[in-house]
Amino acid sequence: MQEKQQEPSLLGTKYEDLARGGQIRGCTMDSSMDSTRSVRRTKEEKKLFRRQIKASHTLLKHEGISTASHPTKHLVVSNGGLGNGVSRESLLEVLKEGGTVESLLTPPAKPYAFVTYSSTEAGQNAYTLLNGRALQCHDQSVTLYFSYVEKVDSDRSVSCALPPGLSVLEGFVSPEEELQLLQAVDWTPHTADVTVQKALKHRRVKHYGYEFRYDNNNIDKDKPLAGGLPAECDALLQRCLADGHISVLPDQLTVNQYQSGQGIPPHVDTHSAFEDPILSLSLGAKTVMDFKHPDGRSVAVVLPERSLLVMKGESRYLWTHGITPRKFDVVPVSEVEGSGVMTSDLSNLTLKRRGTRTSLTFRKIRHIPCNCAYPSVCDSQLLSSPPTVPVAEGDACRLEEQYVHQVYEDISSHFSSTRHSPWPHVQDFLLSLPPGSILADIGCGNGKYLGINPEVISVGCDHSANLVQICVERGYEAFVSDALSVPLRSGSCDACISIAVIHHFSTQERRQAAVRELVRLLKVGGRALIYVWAMEQEYNNQKSKYLKEGTTGASVERSDELKTEENMFNQQEEHDRKMSSDMKCTEEQNVTQPRIHIHTNRTAFLSQDLLVPWHLKCNVDKNKGAGSGSTNGPLENTSQGPVFHRYYHVFQQGELEEMCCCGVTGVKVLRSYHDQGNWCVELEKTHGNSS
Repeated sequence: MQEKQQEPSLLGTKYEDLARGGQIRGCTMDSSMDSTRSVRRTKEEKKLFRRQIKASHTLLKHEGISTASHPTKHLVVSNGGLGNGVSRESLLEVLKEGGTVESLLTPPAKPYAFVTYSSTEAGQNAYTLLNGRALQCHDQSVTLYFSYVEKVDSDRSVSCALPPGLSVLEGFVSPEEELQLLQAVDWTPHTADVTVQKALKHRRVKHYGYEFRYDNNNIDKDKPLAGGLPAECDALLQRCLADGHISVLPDQLTVNQYQSGQGIPPHVDTHSAFEDPILSLSLGAKTVMDFKHPDGRSVAVVLPERSLLVMKGESRYLWTHGITPRKFDVVPVSEVEGSGVMTSDLSNLTLKRRGTRTSLTFRKIRHIPCNCAYPSVCDSQLLSSPPTVPVAEGDACRLEEQYVHQVYEDISSHFSSTRHSPWPHVQDFLLSLPPGSILADIGCGNGKYLGINPEVISVGCDHSANLVQICVERGYEAFVSDALSVPLRSGSCDACISIAVIHHFSTQERRQAAVRELVRLLKVGGRALIYVWAMEQEYNNQKSKYLKEGTTGASVERSDELKTEENMFNQQEEHDRKMSSDMKCTEEQNVTQPRIHIHTNRTAFLSQDLLVPWHLKCNVDKNKGAGSGSTNGPLENTSQGPVFHRYYHVFQQGELEEMCCCGVTGVKVLRSYHDQGNWCVELEKTHGNSS
């Protein structure tokens, strides 16, 4: 009995406080009111109050929005957002009943909105009058619940840029041209082999020039369709040619017709099938196309009726594009922002019912393999039989010979042209050496560190004969050698450096052996500096130069900061990496080893063992610097040379230091640090070699 009295008492106290503040609709004390009606209204109001509280809790839990217990001019409207089908116009019509509305913010895909009235009194009046209001909108009924908030963050935005290489040209065709083009597409089934027409699950499709086969996402280049492209497209394509949007006329056209509620899944047009760029003309109705980067970033792009979408470079090759099947799109209210990226002004968004849209997508058939700057998502460049992570010594040697040694021989001239500026911390280490010191640079590359300190005796070695030859031509002492077996006497060096070398060894044992070889060369008290590529390309909230060059457009292989990557190469079967140390190198066991994935340049790493593409730039003058001096990774390439893949094992935080401390005797770590996307240690040899 006591519990039954407590609950109404607590709720009633809160309810009476709200009623006295005029916060519950209809809370007036009318002594002439019929007692039966009074009881019924109280139950309704209590029910409304409980739903308000629930809505406030939901906002706090899922959106981090805190509501206020006292009246303000700012309110959040639960159930009144674009995300649950309430248009800005319908909501604003109701809100104006409460008073003068100063602003209305409608975040996309959210089931709430923010309204600011001209005064606290107007906000309180709207709260009292409109709470629990049923709103009919787009064939559905929703109930609005209002809560006070202290302020509305006017900076709430969905600002983002168009994907690189993407442009939307409004009004590219006139209404008369639009009608002519729509009439040129005959959806009546024909037996003549002029076009190929299909009724797919989410749209109708018609092909001209060549049929695009959805069973293998490609075209049969040897079977062109008779008739070519419709003559009605000639003027449009000539205009595209004259305006520089294309350099050659397309020879394939796909016409898609979308009814309201239909769409197309996210996809990248097959690299091996079509050239760059791709054009898409929107006819009949506006729509919103979603573009998504492999790192998960997405951009909603408004495509107005009669607009031309041009996809070039990164937007064509790397970003997926698709249309979500739905009957309403979130679009800008004003026609000023009719196309391009969805507006960041939340006061200028509303819902628009989709109409029937017809798209004309023009493409040029590709007759040679694609050699774009995005090999991780390029079907032409994916390895038919990607290597596995090696276990046995023989497998490791073969992997490194193919994906390290031979690659550097082939790219030596281009590689050298991008390696001319020393890293500051490496330079400081070299300049700290006393005059007369003997320095060995193991894996010296083109010798850019051999001449930093002219007061020391420097000698370098590298596995690449071509890179050693470049060193010799520059007047440096260098010789060809394996970093695991350097033909120098033990204890002969005052200092050794290994910059961007050890990460090319493909097993833990070989990486440790490389460190032990450095220590063997050192005198007691001698120091070694080791740099390896870091898994953590963003450290202490700072992106490495490798990632920054991707975001600023310094590289055509840019992809910005990657958190996740959905590349085609990673669709291959994943296997358990944990293998016992005594496994034998049998063909059967190789199959169970994980595949080494191709990395997308200028992006964060997803695995420690990977193949990094190098786009060869032909006819490079090796005496000219063409890069930024970055220790790792290819720089900008505008040529159409072949693509090579270099093996890397990127180190996780603490891995290099642990390897030096636990796997190598007779040394101590003087310091370890992160430097521009590399893990680095400085070692000191404490006593002589045990063997």
